[in-house]
Amino acid sequence: MNDLNIRTTGRAGRITLTRPKALNALTHDMARAIHDTLDTWHDDPTIALVIIDADGDRAFCAGGDIAAVYHAGIAGNHRVGRDFFRDEYRMNAAIADFPKPIVAFMQGFVMGGGVGVGGHASHRIVGDTTRIAMPESGIGLIPDVGGTWLLGRSPGRIGEYLALTGARMAAGDAIHADFADLYIPEADWPGLIAMLEVSGDAMSLRGHPAPAATLDRRDLSAFGGRNVPDIIAALEQQGDTDALDALRRNSPLSMAAGLAMVRAARSDDRMQQSLSREYRFTARATADSDFLEGVRAQIIDKDRKPAWHSDASEDKLNAMLAPLGDDELQWESAE
Repeated sequence: MNDLNIRTTGRAGRITLTRPKALNALTHDMARAIHDTLDTWHDDPTIALVIIDADGDRAFCAGGDIAAVYHAGIAGNHRVGRDFFRDEYRMNAAIADFPKPIVAFMQGFVMGGGVGVGGHASHRIVGDTTRIAMPESGIGLIPDVGGTWLLGRSPGRIGEYLALTGARMAAGDAIHADFADLYIPEADWPGLIAMLEVSGDAMSLRGHPAPAATLDRRDLSAFGGRNVPDIIAALEQQGDTDALDALRRNSPLSMAAGLAMVRAARSDDRMQQSLSREYRFTARATADSDFLEGVRAQIIDKDRKPAWHSDASEDKLNAMLAPLGDDELQWESAE
């Protein structure tokens, strides 16, 4: 397909995202193609490892291409969104569970759906341009694509902070937050990829000293609050205007759900548990949340003035995260 360059070179399976003008945004077809390719390579003895990279210098993948989900939802068709998120999450799980090394080279913007592609690889490489974020609360969604699983494993209260604010991480913070593994200057990546294609040996990868992190020095104690109002009150006491600005800008329902889901993910044994919980929200998102309004404001009309309408009450939160019955995300059933 035109949006992906899938091939084998030497001992490596290669998947390259090829939509640089769209910041390599992930479409439904791309998600399915990546999953199908991994299924094909799963037991192929000629494939020793998989390399995932992307064309262009601005983004590895800046998120999911959700325009089709938006337009279908506006028209009252909520199945398009459910199908997209279901197939995307199954692809995310396939990356995490792949039995061979997957090496992801993540330059530029790595956001939302891009984290779902690169953030679950076994070897996650970042460089000087890398900016990783889970900004979904700004569009009325929640950190998904296994994002709550990753956030729940970040040290301290970093997970809550990133989920609620959507803050961006450069290389040092991404490694500290366990969203990446190795810092390697991007000028070295082509030679490193060529070496991996020949050797098929991901164990040979060695990182450089990472740029200093900043999150380890920031007081994030406010994000241990019981709920979002308590967190806001604590931030007001601290005078943390940057964090307050983000929390006052983002969807109250999305932040309440993201906070609950990051904390719930800390008790999960497998990423699939986190993904299934995320799907309960996103399957309902186009019909019952702020998602369509957030996409309108940030992506469609770009006025950056969403009119959030969903309340963030406990009853609403419980309804958004309630089991889906027959529509629960399935892992073992046939496709």
